[in-house]
Amino acid sequence: MPHLFGSSYLIFLLRQFYRGLPRDYEEAGLIDGANYFGIWWRIILPLSLPALGAVAILSFMFHYADFLGPLLYLNENAKYTLSLGLQQFRAPFGGTVYHLLMAASLATVIPPILVFFLAQRFFIQGIVVSGVKG
Repeated sequence: MPHLFGSSYLIFLLRQFYRGLPRDYEEAGLIDGANYFGIWWRIILPLSLPALGAVAILSFMFHYADFLGPLLYLNENAKYTLSLGLQQFRAPFGGTVYHLLMAASLATVIPPILVFFLAQRFFIQGIVVSGVKG
């Protein structure tokens, strides 16, 4: 429930992206006879795909690495997320098996790295693009 309405950083990122889009696109669509939904669907949405991709990547990274939320809401060890599962490798009074902890940490880090490298183009464009294609 706390993350239902989105992260304030991601909302601000999209807001700044949409504020950077020129109003000329909307006016050109209105002159061509499109309604507001058509303008959004045919003009604004394709221009905002890089920003939406960056938001998707950042949201995935945040939710994948979230520790406190699942710790508060999950009661069974079988339903723990990977970040909570890593905590299970630590022994309470110094008997931690570090080689197993590091192997599990490496396995936990691989999916976000793959997601970033596969979607790096969208991430970079979503941060850099101001709405005007050159």
